[in-house]
Amino acid sequence: MDGRKLSIVKAVLNIRKIKDKKNAKVFRFTHNRLITSSAKPDTHAQPSKYDIVVVGGGVVGMGAAREILLRHPQLQVAVVEKESRLAYHQSGHNSGVIHAGVYYTPGSLKAKLCVEGLHMTYRYCDEHKIPYKKCGKLIVATDKSELEKLQNLYEKGVANLVPDIQMVDQKKIKEIEPHCQGLKAIWSPHTGIVDWALVTEHYGRDFTQGGGNIRLNFKVKSFEDLTKKDADGTTKAFPIRVVSETGEEVHTSYVLTCAGLHSDQVAVMSGCESTPRIIPFRGEYLYLNPSKAHLVRGNIYPVPDPRFPFLGVHITPRMDGSVWLGPNAVLALKREGYKWSDIDFRELLDVLKYRGFRKLALKHVVYGTSEMAKSAFMRLQLKELQKFIPEITAKDISRGPSGVRAQALDKDGNLVDDFVFATGPTDFSKRILHCRNAPSPGATSSLAIAKMIADRVESDTPDRDSNLDPPVIGSLVYCESSALDHETTEVGNK
Repeated sequence: MDGRKLSIVKAVLNIRKIKDKKNAKVFRFTHNRLITSSAKPDTHAQPSKYDIVVVGGGVVGMGAAREILLRHPQLQVAVVEKESRLAYHQSGHNSGVIHAGVYYTPGSLKAKLCVEGLHMTYRYCDEHKIPYKKCGKLIVATDKSELEKLQNLYEKGVANLVPDIQMVDQKKIKEIEPHCQGLKAIWSPHTGIVDWALVTEHYGRDFTQGGGNIRLNFKVKSFEDLTKKDADGTTKAFPIRVVSETGEEVHTSYVLTCAGLHSDQVAVMSGCESTPRIIPFRGEYLYLNPSKAHLVRGNIYPVPDPRFPFLGVHITPRMDGSVWLGPNAVLALKREGYKWSDIDFRELLDVLKYRGFRKLALKHVVYGTSEMAKSAFMRLQLKELQKFIPEITAKDISRGPSGVRAQALDKDGNLVDDFVFATGPTDFSKRILHCRNAPSPGATSSLAIAKMIADRVESDTPDRDSNLDPPVIGSLVYCESSALDHETTEVGNK
């Protein structure tokens, strides 16, 4: 496994500081909203050079860039984002929950990083005066058939060191949520809600104030190996050329990609295998009529089906005082397909041709059909919600927003439910670390993920004998050759 370890680099600390910032866009914050100058990029200007480039301006990518730069302000670090603002897709289209770590397999990266990230998130929000509500979560069993699953889930939470988790009876359920009914429930008092897009923007502000550059409207087209371009070795310090679809380019020593819905496509650009593949699942929410918002105090969740990473239709209060109901989970017809009319036939055909998706669809025909029916008929979603709060009626609900979840799927049709980090097999591709799967609780875990990556940058690092040899810094590894036959691995002590 040592020969396939990912390497991003602590030795980059010794790389000369780069003075060429001519092509970097200028950013500033106004009223806590990130804005950018309207100047068009000069594709003929000398390319900017950076020690590290992070691809993706979502909560995970922005958090990692921030942490690296805060620890090592002498580095030249840039974030490139294909959209016109940060947190444009998954980070800005989600339930807004700060998860406590109940659901995840003990010992997994999700379990470890979610609980760690929970505490880090609250501290960060307090320090930066970001509003949040620690309103708690009930995971409610409404039928006797769910009690065993609920108990198993509780034991997971205990094993994961979820703070102050409790199993509560009907009386306690009513004390916590007076309008909710259920037989038993797990009570997680430290679960909360926050605006993750706002959190991402604060990460961006920390990053730019520390000297980092954010380049919006920069959609990565390719990574090019410059190590063999010049015989005199002038490009060796920055052997990666990152090229955008509009012809912009930056040169860098190392790359971290956090590309969300496009993470598999970006990984392939550096020579990684195409699996795990990203399958886009759309989640559609309903709004609860504001006149009925008093029925809900905190998060109310069902007992999840362990066969799926989706948590089921739940009830979630929002920071603006509204209440969201849902979501369901249906196949999106394009990677950024927020409604049924958003169709990209090439992307859809690519999904349908993938053996892993066909196997998944055949295994779960009934589930998939049920979710599509919920999408078409609100009353079916309402029926699920009334199991918890019978007072909600058809006239109390209306269609709300949607989000698209990037779900990694292996070639055998198995949904990958842990974080996946990967690198390619060559010296060049080992300079590029890909975050290939960071589903929920990715936002809650973002600061913990960032800390893990930055810690590896500071781990034991041999002296660099040659600019062409990527020094060992990190050891987040995913064995590409096994195509997910093995667990996602974090290699710790060397």
